[in-house]
Amino acid sequence: MESVREWAAEPPLRIILVEPEIPPNTGNIARLCGATRCQLYLVGKLGFELSDRTLKRAGLDYWRHVYWHHVNTLDEALLGAARPPWLFSTRGRRFYFHARFAPGDCLVYGCETRGLSSELLARWPEDQCLRIPMPGPVRSINLSSAVALTAYEALRQIWLDHAAP
Repeated sequence: MESVREWAAEPPLRIILVEPEIPPNTGNIARLCGATRCQLYLVGKLGFELSDRTLKRAGLDYWRHVYWHHVNTLDEALLGAARPPWLFSTRGRRFYFHARFAPGDCLVYGCETRGLSSELLARWPEDQCLRIPMPGPVRSINLSSAVALTAYEALRQIWLDHAAP
């Protein structure tokens, strides 16, 4: 089988965080993006300074390996996308593992305290809104955990489609 590095020259996904608030979450997600070659887009008003010590500490020295942008709007982050974005929300009706991900897909996550707005979710078809199953009494999981779970499922699908027999 080919190694992932051999055929992952292009960024496989865009990870898009809308108004993230907690520096360590964003730092952890940046580290994941550096490890997987995914692009990271930070959208809108951030709940921290980009120079924040905790942001840098969470991302360690991996920020130099991350292809990232800070943009004003989600539309800017989606420029040039070939397919509609996948939106992650506790209000989604479809489980993320039922989605069929492809190279270049955009995975969109809301801020830690509010998630994605109803107005934003209404812009795309309902089947583009995905959720993580949580049968327990907890209403949501940590943003960086949610991104790791869902991004690696998308990457698993992409990598399986590109692996040699």
